[in-house]
Amino acid sequence: MYYHWKKKTQSEIKAKVFGALSNNVNYTEQCILGIPASYLDEKVFSQDETFLKEAPFLSTLITNPNHIGCHTLGSSERFFSGTQRIEKELLDVCAIDILGAKPESFDGYVASGGTEANIQAIWIYRNYFQKEYGASLDEIAILCSADSHYSMDKAGNLLMLSTYKVKVAQTTRELHQQEISRTIDLAKSDGAKYFITVSNMMTTMFGSVDDVDQYIDALTDRDVKFKIHIDAAYGGFYYPFSNEDSQLSFQNEHISSVTLDAHKMAQAPYGTGIFLARKGFIDYANTREASYVEGEDYTLSGSRSGANAIAVWMILMKNGPFGWKEKVFILQKRTDWLCEELRDSGIAFYRNPFSNIVAIDSEYITLKLANEFGLVPDNHLNPKWFKIVLMEHVTIEKLIKLLNRIKQQQIWPQIQKK
Repeated sequence: MYYHWKKKTQSEIKAKVFGALSNNVNYTEQCILGIPASYLDEKVFSQDETFLKEAPFLSTLITNPNHIGCHTLGSSERFFSGTQRIEKELLDVCAIDILGAKPESFDGYVASGGTEANIQAIWIYRNYFQKEYGASLDEIAILCSADSHYSMDKAGNLLMLSTYKVKVAQTTRELHQQEISRTIDLAKSDGAKYFITVSNMMTTMFGSVDDVDQYIDALTDRDVKFKIHIDAAYGGFYYPFSNEDSQLSFQNEHISSVTLDAHKMAQAPYGTGIFLARKGFIDYANTREASYVEGEDYTLSGSRSGANAIAVWMILMKNGPFGWKEKVFILQKRTDWLCEELRDSGIAFYRNPFSNIVAIDSEYITLKLANEFGLVPDNHLNPKWFKIVLMEHVTIEKLIKLLNRIKQQQIWPQIQKK
């Protein structure tokens, strides 16, 4: 059942967005003197172009709404209330219809990307443990897998927290309970008492998915305080549709927050991530010193473009939930086809069965071939894997070219003899 996500026609989308813009500030017709904002420079970006009347996203970009703050709370900057309401609708779709949250049970905002959203989560939980338990910095640890995104390291550096990474199996990319327990015990021996745990919903390199229950069991057994954040920067707009039995949602009481990245599988403009957290947690990131901002500021980024929120809302509404399911279904089938071809050819690879990322063992890929087809390594200095991401433009015709080129390589006969 989808409560907020309903497919809309282009006419309905245009009417909604232009109606929202009409409820935003109008610098031309109103006497607005006190805010350091305006439309984009009219000497460069004309507002009179005829095509803008048919282009709601470009019109939003040019009118330049600032979505500073968190619009799931009380008041926000009234100058941009029209488009802020659309951002709130977008968050409802993501939290309730995709991730199973109850209405009005969460807060969130459209961030600059998954990196910011992950740092936002870790920042919140650091402050939570400090305020509620009097924890010192050296008593708080970030716990994640070795395949986790580098934003965990960035967060540790910025927030002065130690990061502990759990080893994963080389060929299956799985977490093992023994390794999780060993890593937690290592952190505890270093003085950690509070754990900010990040579990992956499709890693950026491999598309691998963590078994969050393994983290929960290990942390519970050791009677330590913990919070769990889901990094679904890649998988948030994919995995819930490819695996309807996913446990990585707000229906799991142990999960407190989630990151999604709309500029990946949702094909939104770069600089568009989404942060969602259960009610009450975002308060720990409130900057009350932002007293000139109506509603204050709970976000890491502060000022941010409302146009990006409009873009994601438009994409989701144009497709509708069933159109989105069809999109993921097609990509899944295309990925299945590639994996079958690789398997039949004896080419070693890794793929989570619910993912559209395929990582090929570097033994089968030369650097020349990787450059020719834009394959991305896990490490540019010493690659062990090269990944293919099956998005809509990655057609079977293109994949056949890659498969044929692999077989034409000089190393192929040697591999076949093994």
